[in-house]
This record gives sequence, C-alpha cells and structure tokens, in this order.
Amino acid sequence: MKVPPHQPFQAFSIVFEDNHLLIVNKKAGVLVQSDATGDKCLADYAKEYIKEKYQKQGNIFCGVVHRLDRPVSGIVVLAKTSKALERMNELFRENKVQKTYWALVLQKPKNEEDILVHWLRKDTKKHFAIAYNQEAVNSQRAELSFKILQHFGDETLLEVKPVTGRFHQIRVQLSKIGSTIKGDLKYGAKVPNKDASICLHARRIEFVHPIKNELLVVEAPLPSVKEWENANIIR
Repeated sequence: MKVPPHQPFQAFSIVFEDNHLLIVNKKAGVLVQSDATGDKCLADYAKEYIKEKYQKQGNIFCGVVHRLDRPVSGIVVLAKTSKALERMNELFRENKVQKTYWALVLQKPKNEEDILVHWLRKDTKKHFAIAYNQEAVNSQRAELSFKILQHFGDETLLEVKPVTGRFHQIRVQLSKIGSTIKGDLKYGAKVPNKDASICLHARRIEFVHPIKNELLVVEAPLPSVKEWENANIIR
C-alpha cells in the first residue's frame, strides 16, 4: 500500500502500511514506548494517526513489536491487530527477522568486514552496557556482523547486522573495538550531535508477513540532517 509523502505527525513517516502492520521511519529523539519521563511516545503518535486516517472511535489498538533507543532513527514495526502482534512476536522470538543498520563511526575499524562477539552486562541504574571479551558474571552473549560501505574523511559508514538483540548492543560493541558511533556520548564520542541524536539508523528489515505469508523487505531513508549529509549521498 502506497502512502502519500505528507504525514500528519512529525515523529515518524510511514514506509509500509496494510490492514495488519504499520512500519514507520522513527525520528531520532522520539520514544518508542512511554517511560518515566512521561514524554509522548511513538505508540501514541501512531494511534493518533490511525484514529484520524480511518476516523475510528474509541480505543485504538497499536502494538509495539520491537524498540529502538531514543536517539536512534529508523524502522519500527507496529501491529494494528492483536493477531499480527502475536505472530510478529513469534517471528522475533524465533530469530526470523533480519535487521540491518547503518552507523557512522568516528574511527575506521581495522577490518573491512568482521563478526564481533562480546558478552554484555547491563547496568540498570546508569542505563549503560559494558562489553567483555569473555563471559562474565550476569553477562549475555552478543553477536553482530559489519562491513564498511564508504569512508568520508574522519567518518566511516558501516552496515551492521545484529544476530542477537541485546541492550545497546551495536553501540557498545562498536565502541569496544574503538569505532564509536558519531554523537554517542554515552559510549565514547566527544562531541554531541546538535539534536542529541546518534548516527545509528535502522535501515532495513526483512521477514515473512505474519498474515499474508509473503516476504516483506522494507527500507527507511536516512535522516535529512547535517550529521548524515555525507552518507545521504549514497542512500
């Protein structure tokens, strides 16, 4: 289903929609689900969109299938029915969803492509993850692969494919090898992005549609902001 380019809300744009799913390109800075801040979240914006577009009355169902960190932009899958939500959750549990991210890092990795395996421990009080080269107490195994797409002076664009889905996984694993994501002060960047975002973008998602049983491949354009201007040349 094609959606007109104009969107009623500034929190996201739509990259795919049918009767079952709403897949959006979330803007950096937008919460996916509500938290202690009380700030309006993506799920609320999406419910408003559905209510307005389809002129629905009463409560609107819109289930969050997975999450992105607040400063991260890109693809988020929302379910418009409980059946779609249940089946999408099953696809994620069975690792049948392939996610691809683009990351602008401040130091070129030693290898053009590589597989990273670390053990991550989450510090819930500091909202921070620590990566270890070997298994540690209360740690979880994390794996991702990456390849270099292009160099831009002091910046390098990576394509990253996580195998596991750990807290802050891409951010902390890239930082662990010395390739901190641009703007990511929490994991080693010295200079913030002006909008408090980080240059990590959920670029593409692939899975078999939970109802139609057809392969669905969806891509989200990069943010049109100065921090991404070099990478936008090849988007």
